[in-house]
Amino acid sequence: MELRNYETVFILTPLLNETQMQETVEKFRQVLKENGADIIHEENWGLRKLAYPIQKKSTGFYHLIEFKAPTNVVDALELTYRRDEKVVRFLTTALDKHAVAYNERRRNGEFKSQAKKEEVKG
Repeated sequence: MELRNYETVFILTPLLNETQMQETVEKFRQVLKENGADIIHEENWGLRKLAYPIQKKSTGFYHLIEFKAPTNVVDALELTYRRDEKVVRFLTTALDKHAVAYNERRRNGEFKSQAKKEEVKG
């Protein structure tokens, strides 16, 4: 079975406390693992303003998970998203080799601005 690279971003309702948010993210992590996915990278982007109100809310908790998995995993993951009322929006994308390479470079800090690099040097 061929494994593909994916990236999923989901937005959780801003009404959750830290514990509820962590538990919800963990639930999605488990769905991935139970279905044979290998989580490569994860980012919690925190509470952010939405581009437009969704369900009368103007903010949400953004979370990104990059993973490698068989193609049937996406269906299981997205079904779990749809069944969870805490999820405001989600998007799962299959990554081509260029996107995988870009994400790896980004994780390694290649795209941080020159000013930030100077700041770190002190």
